[in-house]
Amino acid sequence: MSEKTSRIPKFYQLSVEERLRIVSEFSGLNSNEQEMLLRGGLDLATANRMIENVIGIFQIPLGIAVNFLIDGKDYLVPMVIEEPSVVAAASNAARWAREGGGIETWSSEQVMIGQIQLVGVNNPYAAIFEIIKRKEELIKIANEKDPVLVNLGGGARDIEARVIQTIAGPMIITHLYVDVRDAMGANAVNTMAEAVAPHLASITGGRFRLRIISNLADRRLVRAKTRILPSSIGGKEVAEGIYEAYAFALADPYRAATHNKGIMNGIDAVALATGNDWRAIEAGAHAYAARNGRYEPLTRWELTENGELIGTLEMPLAVGIVGGATRTNPLARLSLKILGVKSASELARVMAAVGLVQNLAALRALAAEGIQAGHMSLHAKNIAVMAGAVGEEIDIVAEQMIRERMIRVDRAQQILSQLRSGKA
Repeated sequence: MSEKTSRIPKFYQLSVEERLRIVSEFSGLNSNEQEMLLRGGLDLATANRMIENVIGIFQIPLGIAVNFLIDGKDYLVPMVIEEPSVVAAASNAARWAREGGGIETWSSEQVMIGQIQLVGVNNPYAAIFEIIKRKEELIKIANEKDPVLVNLGGGARDIEARVIQTIAGPMIITHLYVDVRDAMGANAVNTMAEAVAPHLASITGGRFRLRIISNLADRRLVRAKTRILPSSIGGKEVAEGIYEAYAFALADPYRAATHNKGIMNGIDAVALATGNDWRAIEAGAHAYAARNGRYEPLTRWELTENGELIGTLEMPLAVGIVGGATRTNPLARLSLKILGVKSASELARVMAAVGLVQNLAALRALAAEGIQAGHMSLHAKNIAVMAGAVGEEIDIVAEQMIRERMIRVDRAQQILSQLRSGKA
């Protein structure tokens, strides 16, 4: 390509080989890396070291979402997901956002929370006073456990404590705040929490129990914002429909759950591609969605007087580009190279941008033609495979089902039978 841009019209119509060529030119992939994408990068020996009781390797498709312009920079976004329409929807919505100027993002410091549970404290509020009085000493003890992180500019930053009332009696919960830099941070935070716990017990006269990271990473927030022109999405009426769909989610937790699932379709797919813990991300996202006492959308949509949509997303996003599966899994390393991100903060901001436009795509489908029109058309190929189609038969069977608007396994079997008998 003469210009490095993620705006690639009709990318979906290209062959796998041609897509790979374009992505390789964009990201500077060498021939070995290209071959790894085609054959899969995780070998059995590596897999056997990653988890227990390994008997094989389970593969999920890796696709590339195009058209992303985030903070003035072009990105090709690797997404690992088995659900049809997600990658296509992200690419389309990124184009709509691009036409409005792209996506702006922001992230806070990369601070994670370690929780230490203390029980059996006789005078808990007086004990909290003693904890805070010795804060600097406790922070020093924590940082002695990870000099590498401290040398990189991270480490324990602060300590807070509070009393909570539980069915097992009052407890002191101490929060250890740790700047984890470019790591997700679980190992560092857990190690520090375990080091500090005996000292907290000695200070308070209580007993320590749990010493563990919190996945509600509300000191590690990320935000994304975009402006959508009515002309990009089908007109002012469609924009109004998107706004009304958001209003539904804001008022009803049953709808909000599905609304947020659409956001996480995009975020989880990037997390999987880059070797990040999508389960921790999900836990934090949904806890944050309920932080006001009721479950609400993670995005906000506003409608301007001239019919433009302004979308914003705010959520915790604890991701890393060092350590864990991000370094163990060769394909995770390759995905990070394709993205070209240089920090955990940048990765989190890209993921927030993906989540925001993924939500836009879902709302637009719901407000316009309905979610099944696009989703089931893309799902038709899966149905064809389920019916036994192979090779070119898959496309032929899928296309006929789409024309007939009858995407079912029994119909796919009928079409396949006719095709093989020469009657189709």
